[in-house]
Amino acid sequence: MVTETVSPMVAGAFERHHSLVASRTLEGGGGRRLVVNPADGRAFAEVSLLDREQAGLALDAARDAFFGWSRLSPAERGRYLLRLREVVLEEADALAALIAREQGKPASEAQAVEIFPALEALKHLAVRAGDHLRDEPVESDVLLFAQKDCRLVYEPFGVVLVITPWNYPFAIALIGMATALAAGNTVVLKPAPSTTLVGLRLGEMCRRAGLPEGVVSVVATDDTVATALVEDPRVAKIVFTGSVGTGKRIMAAAAKNLVPVVLELGGKDPAIVCKDADLGRAARGIVWGAFANAGQTCASVERVYVEREVIEPFLLRVVAETKALRMGDPTRGGTDVGPMSLERQRAIVEDHVADARALGAKVLTGGTRPDAPGFYYPPTVLTDVDHSMKIMREETFGPVLPVMAVDSLDEAIRLANDSSYGLTASGWTRDPETARRLERELSAGVVTINDCVSSYGEPTAPWGGYRQSGIGRTHGLAGLREMVQVKYVSADPSRRTAPWWYPYDDEYARMMAVTGRALHARSFLVRVANQLRLLTFPRFWRRASLGAILRNLDSLF
Repeated sequence: MVTETVSPMVAGAFERHHSLVASRTLEGGGGRRLVVNPADGRAFAEVSLLDREQAGLALDAARDAFFGWSRLSPAERGRYLLRLREVVLEEADALAALIAREQGKPASEAQAVEIFPALEALKHLAVRAGDHLRDEPVESDVLLFAQKDCRLVYEPFGVVLVITPWNYPFAIALIGMATALAAGNTVVLKPAPSTTLVGLRLGEMCRRAGLPEGVVSVVATDDTVATALVEDPRVAKIVFTGSVGTGKRIMAAAAKNLVPVVLELGGKDPAIVCKDADLGRAARGIVWGAFANAGQTCASVERVYVEREVIEPFLLRVVAETKALRMGDPTRGGTDVGPMSLERQRAIVEDHVADARALGAKVLTGGTRPDAPGFYYPPTVLTDVDHSMKIMREETFGPVLPVMAVDSLDEAIRLANDSSYGLTASGWTRDPETARRLERELSAGVVTINDCVSSYGEPTAPWGGYRQSGIGRTHGLAGLREMVQVKYVSADPSRRTAPWWYPYDDEYARMMAVTGRALHARSFLVRVANQLRLLTFPRFWRRASLGAILRNLDSLF
């Protein structure tokens, strides 16, 4: 876990907030943590932290609530999610203001990239989860099993621990939580240290929506208690969104109890601008994809490869679009780019830009932090970059857009795939054949053409990546299936004795030898000859029926 600063505070110095355990507010006994506004660097609230025993109460409550919640039908659970959607919509303006103050993205952007996707996901899960989780008939391919009624049954895990990041403190938390709930699990949500208030507000919304006691708890903890939660045997599954390093540590800790994980980790997402692209559209889309949320998005455009014929006009458009952005207080209207959320993340950005400059990159705009309070860093465009630089290899997670000229589409695809990450990628072209090639050859969990980032807002679209971008998927059918265990059910309506049961007599030995050749001999004639021989065994007929054989003739050939 990332090291946190826990401050002993003077009682009453700031408005204090507490965890929500089993639908009740619980003041933590594990210390206090300041809540800092990234726009001015000043604390404006504090959060009490649960100690280990108190955090365990949340797991107990979730485990106790699981029996009743999991036995509700998907439609019944969906009604709770629709009520939660109503609460989110009612509180949208106040919630956006809180996100702006605690996390730093403009309130209007919070509406667009946090609240709107959450509303869409709640509706989708409430309406579609029942269809996706319905039992699925499975037809047997084995002739001797033809009479069985076989199904796949999807069942929830139990208590799901959802650990969420600071860059999208509401959307990621709500969608992960709601997906687990729709599948019949109960949830303990552990929000990021720097955006705990947004997580606690989500817990209050769940209480307002009337979710049963214990179904959702939101816990504020320090790193030691968070690690204990990950290693607790009461946890049946873990969903984590965050850095690669922390994801690896969580996976290692979860392995102690063989707890399955979904890890949505980092990205170094490329964009390829082809020589036939609409350069104006590409510049506007890529500038938004690079600088939305001050570049603090796992799917941010973090490197651009442009065919050399159009590099100069593309850069002119990108620089003009970037210079037009208005950086400022995210709580005020008209702001396009707010501060970065954390001072330590701004330091990483500055290190990457300094490294690129030292190795020959040129800064076309931005590149220097303002001399003002808060964690601001201006939208920055770099050129003359290459893969020797950190800015092209490591996740920057900030408002920097490096642009590299390439001699061909082949080179662009090769460089785009030259990464330990593989979350998203985008291609910009007007040619359908080129678009198909980019879709096939870009190595990423999400590929978009003439757009970027936005598929996160589509509730049917799975979200996740290749390589070190994570394990598993969130969103859509794939994300919902991550929240269930698959049970194979086989029911035999026959009263007849199965032919493979005891005794292993001579007839059994001869019949099984014939059965193998009847179903698997390479020669069609050999198979038919042995199928006819199989029909002569009384033991076979004690199991099989003519109707079942006729229904499964395809298994014979």
